[in-house]
Amino acid sequence: MSAGTSRYAVAPAAPGSLGSDVDPRELLRYLDALITWKDRRKVELDALDRAAMDLSDPQDRVAVTPDVTLSMTLWQAVSDRLGLILATWDSGRVGEGERRRITTLVWGSLEQPGQRAGGQSLAVSLPEACRLSDSLASSLRMRLRLDGADPTVTDRLHALRQQVERIADQVALVPERRRSSAQQAYDALDRRLEDVTERARRGGDVGGFLGPLEVEAATTERDLIVAASQRAHARVDHARASQLVAELSARGQAVRSLAERARALVTPAPTLGVPDVAQLGPVPADPAELTAYLGRLERVDRALTLAQQAYAAAVERRDDLAGRADRVHAALAADEQGAAASAGLAEQAAALLSRTPTDLTRLEAMVQAQETLARTMGVQP
Repeated sequence: MSAGTSRYAVAPAAPGSLGSDVDPRELLRYLDALITWKDRRKVELDALDRAAMDLSDPQDRVAVTPDVTLSMTLWQAVSDRLGLILATWDSGRVGEGERRRITTLVWGSLEQPGQRAGGQSLAVSLPEACRLSDSLASSLRMRLRLDGADPTVTDRLHALRQQVERIADQVALVPERRRSSAQQAYDALDRRLEDVTERARRGGDVGGFLGPLEVEAATTERDLIVAASQRAHARVDHARASQLVAELSARGQAVRSLAERARALVTPAPTLGVPDVAQLGPVPADPAELTAYLGRLERVDRALTLAQQAYAAAVERRDDLAGRADRVHAALAADEQGAAASAGLAEQAAALLSRTPTDLTRLEAMVQAQETLARTMGVQP
């Protein structure tokens, strides 16, 4: 069942691959088909949304709301990305660089930084988002039992075969150690579809079999795409966590060196501890553990920032006081009376600065006394 003959919007096949160059005529055909898909799917979603709102049972409305919301979110993400693609297409005025950018926009993740916190963001490409939208729309039509929602048996069987083949493609992407349950779900769907197809070929009534099979196939495809998105998130998070660990390890060593320098230079020195990211252990692979691990990395980052600021401020305070002492001493030394009056204070300040750790409390009092003397004598440091 092609996108041109289907009663409902069916996602067009996307050309090329991430960052590849594609013939402009092929790109044009895809963009035309995608625009048609977008417009038709919006009409369908509006109808599905109205049907969901019209459900008399509140529990039924609650049950379908997540999929309706996800469908709307997917459509908006596709629409936004299509807008960027059309801007790059520029009515066909494209060279190789623009064509490669278009395939990058098509096959790259729709998720943008900061979106995941919203709860509905998925790390899927444009074609995957469109297929997931097809799957959700099909499932919602069956669950909402819209009048006239069913195509012919032949069309429904053909659509199911295409969907089961897409499920097979998704199963192949599942890591082998986790593939068993997905493979079993696919095998069961495939057997049931073969059985229903054979019954229909013999002239049997398969209406009662098709509905549940369509719902299960749509749900299975949706779950597999969502799981693929979650795995993509986990890969990104694992890489990000590994990079953060390396960065925090280097920062931690630097902050510890700064803390040692501050404690050697000044007293009183800050007493903040400097966390060691190595104490968190290796980056976990489990998504739930990884999320918690990233949270702990954020706390280490904040603690390192506070420690760095505190120890750097202590060193900077000594440098600032030393600079003030030099400036006021130079100003007083230029004045004959000032030089005589401040000699003792200058010697004490110099003695304090020559000793480490430097007593910042006494040094600040000495510098303030010199500055007060300078103001009293009308000398500007």
